[in-house]
Amino acid sequence: MFDVASCMASAGSGRLDAWVHSYLGGGPWANAGLRDGLRRQPRYWTGPHLLPLSRLERCCGPEPAMEYRVPAETWRRKVAGIASHLDDPMGVPPLITEWRAGRLSIRDGNHRLAAMVEAGWESCWVIVWCNSPADFDTALQALGEKGLIP
Repeated sequence: MFDVASCMASAGSGRLDAWVHSYLGGGPWANAGLRDGLRRQPRYWTGPHLLPLSRLERCCGPEPAMEYRVPAETWRRKVAGIASHLDDPMGVPPLITEWRAGRLSIRDGNHRLAAMVEAGWESCWVIVWCNSPADFDTALQALGEKGLIP
């Protein structure tokens, strides 16, 4: 099962990268493109962290500025379907985010974030990847022990 507890267990044993690749490799959430892209260079992972939803930036949605645009009706239908099944924050797979100079860009879980907002959640669990050791050090300092970005 891909939930927060399994992610925490993998992170605790130094296998967060393996958890991410396994999660992205199968099931209804499979994202082979992201999985394969992540394998192109070393990634530096931290998490899971409990963060306020307001600190996360979507890259997918119907808005014109989105990197990955989807039709509005398709977006609304999928978000509503996810929102109707959200009940336990620990039972939802952590969102996968990329550290981008202090911003957290959701690379997997954009629909889930929108559903969490719709369901009235204020925070969620995320995993953060960095593309360099320097970014990793900066992210760790910013995330702090409680996982909150100032």
